[in-house]
Amino acid sequence: MMNGMMNGFFLSILIWLPILGSIAVMAAGAQRPAMAKGLALVISAATFALGLPLYFSFDTSTAAMQFVERRPWIEILNIQYYLGVDGFSSPLILLTLFFGVLVVLAGWRSIQKNVNQYMAAFLVMEGLMIGVFSALDGLLFYIFFEAMLIPMFLIIGIWGGPRRVYATIKFFLYTFLGSVFMLIGLIYLYIVSGSWDILVWHDLPLGFTEQKWLFLGFLAAFAVKIPMFPVHTWLPDAHVEAPAGGSVILAAIMLKIGGYGFIRFSLPITPDASAALDWLVIGLSLIAVVYIGFVALAQQDMKKLIAYSSISHMGFVTLGLFIAFSIYRKTGDVSGAALGVEGAVVQMISHGFISGAMFLAAGVLYDRVHSRMIKDYGGVANTMPWFAFFVVLFMMANSGLPGTSGFVGEFMIILSSFQANFWFAFLAGLTLILGAAYSLWMVKRVIFGAVANSDVQNLQDIDVREAFILGTLAVAILLLGIWPQPLVDILQASVNNLLHHIVQSKII
Repeated sequence: MMNGMMNGFFLSILIWLPILGSIAVMAAGAQRPAMAKGLALVISAATFALGLPLYFSFDTSTAAMQFVERRPWIEILNIQYYLGVDGFSSPLILLTLFFGVLVVLAGWRSIQKNVNQYMAAFLVMEGLMIGVFSALDGLLFYIFFEAMLIPMFLIIGIWGGPRRVYATIKFFLYTFLGSVFMLIGLIYLYIVSGSWDILVWHDLPLGFTEQKWLFLGFLAAFAVKIPMFPVHTWLPDAHVEAPAGGSVILAAIMLKIGGYGFIRFSLPITPDASAALDWLVIGLSLIAVVYIGFVALAQQDMKKLIAYSSISHMGFVTLGLFIAFSIYRKTGDVSGAALGVEGAVVQMISHGFISGAMFLAAGVLYDRVHSRMIKDYGGVANTMPWFAFFVVLFMMANSGLPGTSGFVGEFMIILSSFQANFWFAFLAGLTLILGAAYSLWMVKRVIFGAVANSDVQNLQDIDVREAFILGTLAVAILLLGIWPQPLVDILQASVNNLLHHIVQSKII
């Protein structure tokens, strides 16, 4: 029965169980928050449990799509309900399922208004993000991609901070306008090929001019989503105003959709344009790594500091993906490029754990003191020793400490960068210094040092629920840092297949 489910409608269950489950959560009503929270936890935990075959039943020896579902949808336009996963999408779906449970637990006490609507919005968000990572029909991908904006718009706009309206409008405009250019590109690919099948597009011959405009259209959508410099300014505002759960989903999952978009669309569909314009993406990536690192160092708001840190660390992802072309031009070999692409995906997963953990830790403090300002803390370790232990661990991981997941992906990308250009590696390596500077500076001012607020002296240490959330993330960060091989094994066949596509010219 399990094999039949996995072959027939496994991915559909992962997508639609949380979306349909949100209806039951909404039906619990605003007057029964305990029931809404309980239902949301059961649904998210069940979805996570059902998604475990994405790892345990995944065939690491092939780059072919697995758990495939393909059915006619809008036949007159040749649009299909077409789902499947490979080594790139499987880990990202598991990351989404993992955080689906933690986000429900994180809002257990902090959310007091319209609890059923809050939990339902996150369940819908979870299902849509899984849809993005598993869609193999171009229009289906776009529908999931755009639909994600609605629940996140509501999460920030209803449960956000004082400037939530400004943040939501800015978030919506940036992400929506960027994706309009992607839609134009998708329609053009359909007109040329007669198909919405993304895998067909991977083998579609295209002229350089066509590739260039398609690449720029994809760049507009995915650069905003990551976000890359200079279209990054929506992210700090969204993070500051979003509730803790919203910040976690933004940083841990939504930013990864930009990197996934480059892997699924830009690199295999427009390899010649990607090679010609790699200098642009590499330059913007290095600006994000270095300049935004300095911007993070100047922040006085905890969530803004973590948000700018996310932009800096996500610069490694695009750097790891696009240095492949420089390495291939220089050496004629793709083995070094494989290290960079694998490092980019490892960095995405690692950053999901670390950024999610840091935003949840910031939420723990905000729930107690109701301030995000670093100057309002100090000496937290005296009253919250267990919490201080977790925060120091997360900040060390954010600094790239060996033995934590933060080291693995960045180290792989820096090693790969050396094969492309010494200065790429040198500038990328600066993040180890800058990351340590802003992370440890924040630890010094918040966790240690003199007490700046009398409220800090009366803080209660984390309870069992909070310890479970932070402890689970700590285990994930250490496990990936010490033993990344299981993730790399999942990636290898798909990475080799991607490199085969990007080194083959598609110019007619």
